[in-house]
Amino acid sequence: MPALDRYTGVLFDALDSGSLDASARRWLGDHVLIHSAPFGPVGALDPIPSYRLGAGIRLPGLASLRRLWAGPVAAALDRHADGFVLDLRSEAYVALGAAPVERSAYVRVLTRDASGETRALNHFNKNAKGRLARALAESGANLSDAAQFVGWASDAGFEADRDGHVVTLIVPSC
Repeated sequence: MPALDRYTGVLFDALDSGSLDASARRWLGDHVLIHSAPFGPVGALDPIPSYRLGAGIRLPGLASLRRLWAGPVAAALDRHADGFVLDLRSEAYVALGAAPVERSAYVRVLTRDASGETRALNHFNKNAKGRLARALAESGANLSDAAQFVGWASDAGFEADRDGHVVTLIVPSC
């Protein structure tokens, strides 16, 4: 089945791909790569089988996934991601291969508590990334750089800030 529909969990629950209209699904197919541990970056609508293998797994007799994937993942992201890359991957998957730094931004999700302090989120950051991906797909956004993304995010009701290669997405305290 399409990667978009194969994966489950907090991010994919928030994305809720099954409820998206055809236009939003097409946008995801045209703009989104999902980083699979065994297959590398795959298109959101690419068919993949069911499997159980995460980014941190060690397979007997093989080098670490990080060592195996670093070059091929970086090359695939550079080749398949035309223009700006908004990197929503977890740090574990980023370690498996870098996005093209000169034309990408890594999204970090933080929350702000009642006192105004910000802190990193645990798995709730996946929920925020799923909601963000859904909003991008529904809007049909065509972003050319991190600054444009921050402006889009603000218009779409997200709080985002940019510091060089990192975009910080601030979500309400959970």
